[in-house]
Amino acid sequence: MIVGVPREIMEAEYRVAITPAGVHELVRQGHRVLVEREGGVGSSLPDGAYERAGATLVPAAADVWDEAELVLKVKEPLPSEFPFLRRGRILFTYLHLAAHREVTEALAAAGTTAIAYETVETDEGQLPLLAPMSEIAGRMAPHVSATWLERVRGGSGVLFSGVSGVRPARVLVLGAGMAGINAAWIAQGMEAEVVVVDKNVERLRYVDHIHKGRILTLMSAALTIEEEALRADVVIGAVLVAGALAPRLVSERTVAAMRPGSVVVDISIDQGGCFETSRVTTHTKPTYVTHGVVHYCVGNMPGAVPHTSTYALTNATLPYAAELAGRGLADAIRADRALARGVNVHEGLVTNRGVAEAHGLEFHPIEGVVS
Repeated sequence: MIVGVPREIMEAEYRVAITPAGVHELVRQGHRVLVEREGGVGSSLPDGAYERAGATLVPAAADVWDEAELVLKVKEPLPSEFPFLRRGRILFTYLHLAAHREVTEALAAAGTTAIAYETVETDEGQLPLLAPMSEIAGRMAPHVSATWLERVRGGSGVLFSGVSGVRPARVLVLGAGMAGINAAWIAQGMEAEVVVVDKNVERLRYVDHIHKGRILTLMSAALTIEEEALRADVVIGAVLVAGALAPRLVSERTVAAMRPGSVVVDISIDQGGCFETSRVTTHTKPTYVTHGVVHYCVGNMPGAVPHTSTYALTNATLPYAAELAGRGLADAIRADRALARGVNVHEGLVTNRGVAEAHGLEFHPIEGVVS
C-alpha cells in the first residue's frame, strides 16, 4: 500500500504522524511511504533521517494526498485540505469530530474513510492511541498552570509549591483518566495541594493506592465541583467521553465566583471543553481572561513538545497503521474490534454514535457498512 504523511498545517502544530523508525518498519513490510519535505523538521526530525529510513520525499502536500491510499496525520484536516479528501482513501488521525461539524460534513461529502485515533477502543474500554497524548497533556498542565499563575502573566501570583510558612497552590483536577491522573501526579510532585474529582470510585481508589493519601480524592457531584473550584487556584479539566462532546462540568457562574487570577487549563477543549467559559486557543495566543480567571484552552497541547509527542504517537499508532496497510480496511477491522470502533465516517456515513448524536446525524454501525 502507498502510505502518505503530509506536513501538519495547523497553527503552531509541530508534530508529524510518524518517526523515521516507523517509516522503516512500514517499508520493511513492503509498503511505499511518501513524506512531505520538511514534514518532520518541527519535531527535530530532518528529511535525511526519513530518506535513510526508506521514505520517498515529495515536495508538496498535494503530492502526498494524490498518491496515498492511507494518509497518516496528527490533526484533523483543515478547510484548505478538504479538496484532497476522496472516496477510497483512508485517513488515520486525531479527528475529534463531535466538536467539528464542518470536518464531519467534509469527510462524509467526500466519501473518505476516517479513522480517529481517539476512538480506537479496546473491549476493556482502553483508548490506546489517545493515551500517549493524554499523558503528555496531563503532565504539561501543571507546568502551564504554574507559569500562568505568575502575576506578570495575569495570574494571582501564587507559587505552585509555596514556601516554608506560606501555603502552596491548591489544584483541582476534574477527571481521573489518563490526563487527569498524570496532571495530579505532576502537580503533587511540584508540591501543590491536589484534589482529584471523578465519578468512578475505582479510579479514585487507584489514585489513593498509588499516591497513599498525598492526593485528595472526591466523588464527583455538581456541588462538590462548585465548592472545590471556588477554593482552587488552578482547575484542570481532564474529562473525556470517547468520541462525544465533553460534559460542561463548571458553569460560568462558578467561574465568575472563582478567585481573581485563578487559572483554568481545559485539556478537554478538543472535545468542546468542560467549562462553560472555554473556547479554543492556540500556542501563539494561548490564554484569555474571563471574569478575572486566566483560561488556557490550547487544542493541541502536546504540539508544544513535538519531539516527545511524535515518538510517543508513533509508538502507539504504528501497529494499527501496519495492519491497515497490510490487510486493507475490511480485513483489518474484522480482525481488530478496537480498530473498528475507530472508524468515524465511511463512504458518506457516520459510523460513530457519539459523533452522530453531537450533530443530529443518522448513525450507521460500522459492521453494517463495511463488507
